[in-house]
Amino acid sequence: MLSEVIATRYVTPLREGGSLPGIVEADDLGTYVMKFTGAGQGRKTLVAEVICGRLAQRLGLRVPRLVQMQLDPVIGLGEPDQEVQELLKASGGLNLGMDYLPGSIGFDPLAYQVDPVEAGRVVWFDALINNVDRSWRNPNMLVWHGDLWLIDHGATMIWHHNWPTAGAAAAKPYNASDHVLAPAGPDIEAAAAALAPLVTEDLLTQVAADVPDEWLVDEPGFDSTDALRRAYVEALLPRAATIHERITMEAEVKQRSGPPGWLAERLAPLPHKKKSDDE
Repeated sequence: MLSEVIATRYVTPLREGGSLPGIVEADDLGTYVMKFTGAGQGRKTLVAEVICGRLAQRLGLRVPRLVQMQLDPVIGLGEPDQEVQELLKASGGLNLGMDYLPGSIGFDPLAYQVDPVEAGRVVWFDALINNVDRSWRNPNMLVWHGDLWLIDHGATMIWHHNWPTAGAAAAKPYNASDHVLAPAGPDIEAAAAALAPLVTEDLLTQVAADVPDEWLVDEPGFDSTDALRRAYVEALLPRAATIHERITMEAEVKQRSGPPGWLAERLAPLPHKKKSDDE
């Protein structure tokens, strides 16, 4: 179960995220990035963050520590930004916090090299959870103290937005051609050999148990929160066994004749300005 803290001060919003997360201080003297139940994406974003974040941690991947955060809406009364104030008022009660990593920087593939083994583990994990939000456009990774950290898993497990189609959706392949680590030559087979055996029914049951009941209640088609937790287990368990066979890496083909287009553009020299007759 995730430990619980109480938010004591709202510091500042992080406007890079669509859900407007914020940096918040808590009663344990820690500083966290808080994601709110009142944000437009709703509580399923927080469910995905917990299941995928905890699963990543159990598989040995680096993800900031997650906590439950109690928020008193009165914290928002002094906020000058009306949007932030309304978000805090709408998010009273239980929210999600993740350790703030001070001094971390956004991942840049030109500045930080990832070896094929680590790249393979990240790509395999993203394929398992069907993460569509780790592309070169939006890496959702940080470098902190020289290590790679994974963040923002709210846009994963898309099947939980339409449970009647979850079985078919969870069986689909994963296109990693746009993945930010595709140019690193991910060793998918090694990742599958190391990680797939760890994704057991027991592990997934434990991970799903970390989701607070109040984020799972009243889901159409389920008569209890335990039944809904079971649905997450049933979607992820068979996918872990075979997803490595259904990961497409189109970027590998491009690398034979040169770097991917997006990387080639950044590496290309600036065009020379044509001299005029007067120069």
